Amino acid sequence: MVVGRAGDTLRVAPAAGMPAAPAKVQKADGIIETCRGAVTLSLGLIGIMALFMGLLGIAEAAGGIRFLSRIVGPFFSRLFPEVPPGHPAMGHMVMNFSANFLGLDNAATPFALKAMDSLQEINPDKSRASNSQIMFLCLHQSGLQLIPVSVIALRASRVKVGALEMTAANPTDVFIPIVIATFIATLTSMLIVSFKQRINIFQPVILAWIGGLSLLIGGVVVYLRTLNADGVQSFSRALGNGLILLVFLLIILGALYKKINIFDAFVQGAKGGFEVAVRIIPYLVGMLVAISLLRNSGAFDAVIDGLRWVFTRMGVDTRFVEGLPTALIKPLSAAGARGMLVNTMSTYPGPDSFASRLAGILQGSSDSTFYIIAVYFGAVSVRNTRYSIGAMLLTDLVSIVVSILLCYLFFG
Repeated sequence: MVVGRAGDTLRVAPAAGMPAAPAKVQKADGIIETCRGAVTLSLGLIGIMALFMGLLGIAEAAGGIRFLSRIVGPFFSRLFPEVPPGHPAMGHMVMNFSANFLGLDNAATPFALKAMDSLQEINPDKSRASNSQIMFLCLHQSGLQLIPVSVIALRASRVKVGALEMTAANPTDVFIPIVIATFIATLTSMLIVSFKQRINIFQPVILAWIGGLSLLIGGVVVYLRTLNADGVQSFSRALGNGLILLVFLLIILGALYKKINIFDAFVQGAKGGFEVAVRIIPYLVGMLVAISLLRNSGAFDAVIDGLRWVFTRMGVDTRFVEGLPTALIKPLSAAGARGMLVNTMSTYPGPDSFASRLAGILQGSSDSTFYIIAVYFGAVSVRNTRYSIGAMLLTDLVSIVVSILLCYLFFG
């Protein structure tokens, strides 16, 4: 057990008989610091959740969420057959998927929490995850996104490699592999959960929506390929900020048209955001402490060294092994995975190495499984998550394999 200050380091040497790996330094947050960070994280959500859930309160009072539900009803009614037609949960889920799709993490979290709350209202067993909640969170965890802004920004930033500071020659070169990997992860998640819930995904409506989404992604990818790294980030900021502003304006205009009390509706929604942010603290503390113990124990380094030894004995190219720490930490902590991506770029050597590119693809290809389980099921006090963890981890595995194959395909 490690109980210490943030910034302590833990060095792990390779076991005897295994190929030597470049020296790595692992940042170690002790239990006390991890608990403090979990509470700080939860409290930091209060402002953004109060804002977005307040706006959702206005939208619900004005009938906007039900209107959105009717638009996506033909598609979602097939994937979520237990949700009544026109139920507000449909609109909340669409808002969450849209925010994730555009890389708007701050907006996606409140929408997801509101969606889980709406689905919990129609859950017959309040302590056990419903089919709809599992389908929603598994799709959310697969992390479908169009523009991986955070990965591009990290690759465009300067990282210290030995005595030098380096940046990727082309920070956007992982863009297409990430879009392909996250799209395949989403389809995999849909297939796994649909199989468990005996949902026929080969219905014309579902196939039409998937085909349309594929065309949309393909069109934007073709356009973004004509832009440099700064252009991609500028386009992303303009698109994301513009759409958020448009949503705000449409909600307010709809409320004015319906002549509802905008301020009261906002306050009622914002109160819910505060309550949820506080409610998830114990779940978040427990999960992050468990993750901290795993990271500080050196278990990840032992696994990586073991994999390197196995693949070396098999005569397989082992360049991909150096990028795997990001994949191993990603299900546990998205922030930890970002830190591991930076560590990989600094260690193997530089942002344009095979390992660094693979780590970037892995970072953008899915979301954090156990964080999602702790936060979103914890927010509605669901303790029996059924097969959701297994489905998410299987999706993670597919995402890792696809990311490795894509990295070899694009970067040799």
